[in-house]
Order: sequence, then structure tokens, then C-alpha cells
Amino acid sequence: MNVLEVSQTLLQDMFAMIMLIDITKGNTSLSDFAQHMEEVGKKEGLIIHVMHEDIFNSMHKI
Repeated sequence: MNVLEVSQTLLQDMFAMIMLIDITKGNTSLSDFAQHMEEVGKKEGLIIHVMHEDIFNSMHKI
């Protein structure tokens, strides 16, 4: 996995981070990666959402 971009901000009293990650050279699928990150988030007390860049872009063009 390769982190390409990171954006961080505060929304009211919550910290939010958006990371653009290239997973093409990883040995896992997007769904497996998303499941793994959800488990990591639960262990750390975080909410982690993973989505394909196309979905993210579509959501922000409305």
C-alpha cells in the first residue's frame, strides 16, 4: 500500500482525515482491505470508512 495524499481537518469537535491510498501493489482486495481497516478502527476506538476513489469522487460532484 502507498499513501498518495492526506488531508486533515477538525469538524466541530471531531478530527477527520482523508487518505488517498494506492492498493494496486498490495496483495489484498479492496473489500478485504476495508474489512481489515474496520477491525483496526474498532480496536483503536476509531471509525474508518474505506471506499473506492470513483465513489468518493461521485459523492463530491453533487
